[in-house]
Amino acid sequence: MRHGRIGIAPEGYPFIFLCAFSTLIFAVIGCWPMAVILLAATWFAGHFFRDPERVVPTGANRAVSPADGKIVKIQPMPDPFTGQQRVCISVFMNVFNVHVNRTPVAGKITAIAYHPGKFFNAALDKASHDNERCAYAVEGKEGSFTMVQIAGLIARRIVCRVEEGEKLERGERFGMIRFGSRVDLYLPDDYVPAVSIGQKVVAGQSVLAERKSAA
Repeated sequence: MRHGRIGIAPEGYPFIFLCAFSTLIFAVIGCWPMAVILLAATWFAGHFFRDPERVVPTGANRAVSPADGKIVKIQPMPDPFTGQQRVCISVFMNVFNVHVNRTPVAGKITAIAYHPGKFFNAALDKASHDNERCAYAVEGKEGSFTMVQIAGLIARRIVCRVEEGEKLERGERFGMIRFGSRVDLYLPDDYVPAVSIGQKVVAGQSVLAERKSAA
């Protein structure tokens, strides 16, 4: 699936239109306090659903961040599809981050698995298997990766824009999570993290991991 670029994620159009239209209505009838509140809501909706272009790094054997945010965890975890232990890098998105998610490497989406669940704090370990989440397996020349969108306390709507069998380029948009949460990236065995806990990263731009031979 492809989307036109005007700097706003398509999922935000209804929210922005509703807030802007309501602002106009209250302004016309002279209810200025409500009009001001709704104008602020319009700005917030536009800010939240912003979707800026990114400069995607070139060169092989590197994986970029699937999300804007902060690295909160780097540890071995069982892959959602295979159950094998793989190094997992977790990126936490707060409500002020860009929420559009991007694929870490060029490749084909070989599997998508959505799991309804609870809405614990996404920073907790149990969020990986208890919360609402959507896992994607990506196969390409640079290896086999798994990305998982995890909903949290505030974010309760995972958006998937791709389908199984679809081919994506590195840094291409594949979905978003409304109002914060977390994205996990499971690395192939021959990749090592290129980031540290607490580091801030940018989706489609910051290099999260590199192949051992190239690191």
